[in-house]
Amino acid sequence: MTSYRSLFASSAGAFDPWWFRWRPTVRYLMQTEAHVYALAISASVLLAFFPFLIVMLSLFRDVVHWPAAISAVYLAIRDNFPGKSGDIVVQNLQAWTWKVPHLPVTSIFLLLVTSNGIFEPLEVALNRAWGVTTNRSYWKNQLVSLGMVFACGALVLVSLVFTAYNREWVSAWAGKGELATWLTVLLFKVAAVPVSILMLFLIYWLLPNCKVDPVQVAPVAIWVGLALELLKYLNILIRPWMVEKLDREYRMFQYSVTILLGSFVASLIVLAGAEFAARRGRVACAP
Repeated sequence: MTSYRSLFASSAGAFDPWWFRWRPTVRYLMQTEAHVYALAISASVLLAFFPFLIVMLSLFRDVVHWPAAISAVYLAIRDNFPGKSGDIVVQNLQAWTWKVPHLPVTSIFLLLVTSNGIFEPLEVALNRAWGVTTNRSYWKNQLVSLGMVFACGALVLVSLVFTAYNREWVSAWAGKGELATWLTVLLFKVAAVPVSILMLFLIYWLLPNCKVDPVQVAPVAIWVGLALELLKYLNILIRPWMVEKLDREYRMFQYSVTILLGSFVASLIVLAGAEFAARRGRVACAP
């Protein structure tokens, strides 16, 4: 009788509705610990945001001498921050490229330091999700984080190069009308979404301080990548209300707060995916 009941319970669990499977993840997101991790990650994203863009723009301007790639960077900014927020960021970057003739070494240094700060709390959060009680030492964490910075930066670079090539091809084929704009954005999505999914896969697979089965985290990386893309469209819907609220309460800091809040919500989605993958495959993670 006991074996029959256990077999029935396991079979019923396999056919649980999707909201039953996600209920523990929702409870995890309501914990203070998850919010602390997400806030630490989003603060590091805010600090690394402009240094990263400056390094990318300087690479395309001073090394490659490729205006189409610079336009691809601006397209990516407006895709992630639609409306006035993206326009303000682009205008500030354009003013910077006019005033600063060469790449500042300080931008590279700040990029490396602040980018490492993104992966430090992220590793701790993933370790907790997988039930790992021992984090990497500081120097090992810095080494792994540096590798993740270069890997993710290379993927972003590939996406921007792909977008730049497509932008030139679309301009030569369709000119500069609405059709050309629509095709450019579509081809950017085709390049950006798989790159985001691949970056998430590398984070879920390599960042925890244990051996994670890549097959276990690959589907979660896909779903989280699509959820982050859906978040952009949700941002477009609530943007008028958010712009009014942030302008009233933060004034000159509203664009920095926009980046911080967007990164905070995105970080919670990433952590939710990590918790879901770890809970359903904790046996696959070995020290």
